[in-house]
Amino acid sequence: MRRIIAQLQPIAFALFRVMFGLLFLQFGTQKLFGWPNTPVGYHPTALMKIAAGIELTCGFLIMIGSFTKLAAFLASGEMAFAYFLAHFPVALWPLVSKGVPAVLFCFAFLFIATHGAGDWSLDGLFRRWRANQSRPGAEKFPSRREHESNLEQIR
Repeated sequence: MRRIIAQLQPIAFALFRVMFGLLFLQFGTQKLFGWPNTPVGYHPTALMKIAAGIELTCGFLIMIGSFTKLAAFLASGEMAFAYFLAHFPVALWPLVSKGVPAVLFCFAFLFIATHGAGDWSLDGLFRRWRANQSRPGAEKFPSRREHESNLEQIR
């Protein structure tokens, strides 16, 4: 059983990262573009537009796994700021102040920021590519000149 769970860990973490990134991205699209659903008469303030830009950008980067540590750290900080600005003054407990999503996002992104993107991400792909390129005897990408001379030899 442990072996099966250990084999599924990278996939489970990738799903966790992708889903939290996608959900966060949706909060940004809702604030900026009114999609998928925005209350009638909603007009975002300048601070809300900045938050929406962070949510849109960081959510997308976290979802695809690019610059994940930085994006997740910024997203975690934004959610902590949002909780203490909007929810904490209402009530101490997140359930009472409707701040549960902010707390969940904050700690999920803090976990992602400390864990990294994982193997199933663009960061993981670039990390593997760089490791392969630095190995002695590894095949390097040919320069443009080498590529053109190879093409001429083929012709």
